[in-house]
Parts: sequence; C-alpha cells; structure tokens
Amino acid sequence: MIFKETKLRGAYIIEPELIQDERGFFARTWSQEEFASRGLNSKLVQCNSSFNKQRGTLRGMHYQIPPHEEAKLVRCTAGAIYDVIVDLRVDSPTWLKWIGVELIASTPLMVYIPEGFAHGFQTLEDDTEVFYQVSEYYHPELARGVRWDDPAFSINWPLSISVISERDRSYPFLDAAQKEL
Repeated sequence: MIFKETKLRGAYIIEPELIQDERGFFARTWSQEEFASRGLNSKLVQCNSSFNKQRGTLRGMHYQIPPHEEAKLVRCTAGAIYDVIVDLRVDSPTWLKWIGVELIASTPLMVYIPEGFAHGFQTLEDDTEVFYQVSEYYHPELARGVRWDDPAFSINWPLSISVISERDRSYPFLDAAQKEL
C-alpha cells in the first residue's frame, strides 16, 4: 500500500498496490501492521456499508465525540463519491480545513480519516456503495454532526443535492456544535 499524507495532518489517501493479470487485479486493502508502523489507529472494530440509490445523495458531516471518537478507512465499492473530511481538532494547525477526494469503485483508492474529523460524501453516480471500517463501535448518544453547508468550511460540493436526510439537514452550524469539540 502507498500512503500519501494529505494537507490535513494525519489524514491519508491510500493506494493499494495492484497485482494484475488476465483475470483483473488483486490488492491488499488492510494491514494492521502497516497502519500501526505509521502511527495510524490500527484498531478497526466495525465495518459499515452505505448504499445510495440516487446520484447527488449527500451524507454528512458526521463524527463521534470522546471518549469514542472514530478513525475511519473509506472506500467506494460501487459507483463513485466525492468524499469530504473536515478537521475539527481545535488544537490542530489545519483546524476547520477540509479536503475532498473522488473515490471511484474501479480504482481502489481509500481515505484514512483520523479521530477528530467530520466526514461526509456525495454520490456522483446512481447505485453507489461505500464501505468503511471504523476504530470504535457506534454509540448513538455520542454521534454528532455539523452542517454540510456551513460557511465555516465552505465545502464545494460537486453536484446539486438530490437526497439528504432530515437528520443531516438539521445538524447545527459549527458555532453551536463547538462546545462539544
């Protein structure tokens, strides 16, 4: 695996090294040893899959507060997404900065998201599936989110939003959420 650190400290784009032949390819997408050797959280306890019927669907911006903050490893397994992460670590030099990465099923790039980040994505195709591994079990009482359209971040989503849940639409803006960060 090839680890490329992004402009956000601790966040990585990971490119599996493909072994190709006439059948297609084989690639290793997880190695606890490789993640740990780079100081990344290698304790993955749960895997999640998100299927999205319609192009333009937006999910996010989600995070979990202490003591059960989550690191995530995200990959698109069908279709394509624009994956966005925002650094919510108040003591970070990249606090409130964000990046967006296009993840496409045909190219197995992944995004490693450290604890303290909000995460969301928008589907770029119909029938898109996202697979992600997390370092903590889901604790609904600790699940939080911030608005996908918060001017504190000014995220440039690539498409008009076709579907968004009421929960995601009603998350607070950062200034209201900040007391729990």
